[in-house]
Amino acid sequence: MRRSRAVAAVLAAGGLAVAGCSAPGPAEITFYADGHTVRAAPIGLCDLKTGKCTPNPSAAGTLKARAGKPVQISVPGELAKSLWKVTVQSVDGNGEPLPLKQDLITSQDRYAYTATPPTPDSRIVVVEVAQGAAFSATGNPDDVQTVTKALWSLQVQPG
Repeated sequence: MRRSRAVAAVLAAGGLAVAGCSAPGPAEITFYADGHTVRAAPIGLCDLKTGKCTPNPSAAGTLKARAGKPVQISVPGELAKSLWKVTVQSVDGNGEPLPLKQDLITSQDRYAYTATPPTPDSRIVVVEVAQGAAFSATGNPDDVQTVTKALWSLQVQPG
């Protein structure tokens, strides 16, 4: 139950509003934690032109990591050169969800990110990476919103 609440909290707070993501799909992201590595494809892609999104929940990555261990993320050039956001859900030593941590990456040349648990006894349980794009439904440059084009997810299990 706690895990599903934590996952729901991350998905609900994913941040960059999911609306229209784009094909062909971005490359896979590599996640590394506590000696384990996994590559994950997007769990969702949206096409900005049509507004259609294609879910692929089975693409989520899964790793094991012990409490206090960071999760490293390596992204492909297509993502590094765009606007992207990392959302991290951690739990404390008792398994209770901690506040979400979100970082917006705007440097356009950042290929890696390290998510660190807030305390030595806490554990990261979910990491999501969202690729954003500027979008204006009206064509007015003053009416630009950021929408999610692609979303990757990593589920971290106790190591």
